[in-house]
Amino acid sequence: MVRFGQGRWLDAATYVLLTVGAVAFLFPFFWMVATSLKSLPEIAAYPPTWLPGRPQVGNYVDALTHQPFGLFFRNSLIVAAGTILGDLLAASLVAYGFARFRFPGRDVLFVILLSTMMVPFVVRLVPLFVIFQKLGWVNTFYPLIVPHWFGTPFFIFLMRQFFLTIPAELAESARIDGASEFAIWWRIMLPLTRPALLVIAIFSFQYTWNDFLAPLIFLNDTSMKTVTLGLYSMIGFSGQESWNWIMAAATAIGLPVVVVFYLFQRQFIQGVTISGVKG
Repeated sequence: MVRFGQGRWLDAATYVLLTVGAVAFLFPFFWMVATSLKSLPEIAAYPPTWLPGRPQVGNYVDALTHQPFGLFFRNSLIVAAGTILGDLLAASLVAYGFARFRFPGRDVLFVILLSTMMVPFVVRLVPLFVIFQKLGWVNTFYPLIVPHWFGTPFFIFLMRQFFLTIPAELAESARIDGASEFAIWWRIMLPLTRPALLVIAIFSFQYTWNDFLAPLIFLNDTSMKTVTLGLYSMIGFSGQESWNWIMAAATAIGLPVVVVFYLFQRQFIQGVTISGVKG
């Protein structure tokens, strides 16, 4: 008779808990996809049906043509591209200064930078709107993109932690050879920090793609809307009679984030792990 040791029982219990947790987290996604393929009578049926009797693939075509989602996807891609580029450049530059330069008050400034992470966006919303309105940037993409070019505190922290894992001798050797600080940052540091840069790019893309509040406040015209605003306007326009279309549009909107994470999950986990090694 085979007997399980204490370690095997612990491993089995761990796998069971992880499986239950995975099912619990995946259930909303499963229900969204299943609802997107149902007909209206199946959605209104009680008790509810788990799977569609005959999948209605045409719901996706109807949902994405009901609103100009092609335009919304283009707008979201423009905002995401500008945001990612700004986050990568600003975070790597500022983090390199905090990690490699020694100047009076460096640690105090870094603590102040991290403390800004505790200030919610809604607290800054009114003054930001007043500033952007005076600049004439309301109903443009600038309020969604430009702030990221001045640095995001969490990304700066992440890059600083990664820079601290790189031996300082590499930069010293480059300085002896006559390289400038900008050349060291561009030619030596950035290639070595690709895992952290990829983590920042994924986080930035996910945040920008799913952002709802900032586009809602700063964008007014339909031609400027992002995918989240398009989905919101679809809910308000269609009411409760088109939840299959709404779920189809939500599935299509969430698919790019899932694909990006799936393609780069190994590098993402590596970048997060290495960045948190050194404090």
